[in-house]
Amino acid sequence: MNEILNQKQISEVLETIKEMFPNAHCELNHHNSFELAIAVIFLSAQCTDALVNKVTPVLFEKYHGPEDYLAVSLEELQQDIRSIGLFRNKAKHIRRLCEQLLTEYGGILPKSRDELMKLPGIGRKTANVIVSVAFGVPALAVDTHVERVTKRLGICRWKDSVLEVEKTLMRKVPRDQWSRAHHELIFFGRYHCKAQKPQCPVCPLLDLCREGQKRMNEKKAREGRRAG
Repeated sequence: MNEILNQKQISEVLETIKEMFPNAHCELNHHNSFELAIAVIFLSAQCTDALVNKVTPVLFEKYHGPEDYLAVSLEELQQDIRSIGLFRNKAKHIRRLCEQLLTEYGGILPKSRDELMKLPGIGRKTANVIVSVAFGVPALAVDTHVERVTKRLGICRWKDSVLEVEKTLMRKVPRDQWSRAHHELIFFGRYHCKAQKPQCPVCPLLDLCREGQKRMNEKKAREGRRAG
């Protein structure tokens, strides 16, 4: 089969994933854009949505705005997020973020991706999540799930960088579908096309998936050797 899917095939893939996960959404608990930013910073490395969602309910009861995170010591904040991966660095990022929000933005999170990326702890992926989820701006955040499934399926090339994956998706997916497709691809990667045990045998996209077909052919070969 073709290594890279054509536009018609990509549209078919996205439509199938949409049918599989019609209720795909941001699974991070938050009540406003500032809380979302904090949650996404927690998620940025060595952490899962599920773990973040265990920590943030208690945290958001204690800390409401940027000034609250600066009213306690760094050590106290670190203790409050101790179960989060890389909690020491993330606590420092959050305090620096809050300081900058108060001094440069009047305590209000900016709505543009470029402005968000000037803030500590917020890179391109995090900024894309915030503008999309909190402000309704079309964006395609490429996390590990999105990168994995788009390369496995052949929407993107194996050698593509994260930025190249994002740019490819921006070309191939209609702009008004960016935010929705982002969540649907995440759900597909999180619950179906998993990193360790993708569900290739029952995947409705198997006929289009280069990685799935390779895995199934390898499985048949192994079974043939055992049978022989």
